[in-house]
Amino acid sequence: MAELKFHILKQEEESTFQLLANWYYDHWQMPREKTIEKLKKVTSSRQQFHVLMTVDNIPIATGGLHDHVSLQDKVPRLNEYKDWLALVYTIPEERGKGYGAQLCNFIMVCAKEKGVEKMYLFTEKAESLYMRLGWTMLEKLFEGERELTVMTIG
Repeated sequence: MAELKFHILKQEEESTFQLLANWYYDHWQMPREKTIEKLKKVTSSRQQFHVLMTVDNIPIATGGLHDHVSLQDKVPRLNEYKDWLALVYTIPEERGKGYGAQLCNFIMVCAKEKGVEKMYLFTEKAESLYMRLGWTMLEKLFEGERELTVMTIG
């Protein structure tokens, strides 16, 4: 049976930040340096965190609890929301195996342990996954050509 582990990243994990920056660049075209800066900020915070999920010590998925997401820069009225499930990503060859749901559940448990009662997220394609995990839709909005769903739990 595969060994599944969750690791909360620390600020000094530069090589892991680089790996995640490459994943995010390949999937969302997020600039690598911007990703690394964000991960350093998140991992230096007491309230925020970012997680790496491994199977048999191979990195396969990531995501975290962030107090700010890029959508808030484009839609300022969303600034009233804090505690975002953010940057959830599973490598393509491991998708459809339930790892994303396990990662999200781990993040939600850790957030609750930190006293977070209500969380938010936005997604373009994974609304059904989050609904299965108990999230509810707050609104749909367009950001450029993308239709996004903003969701909440708690």
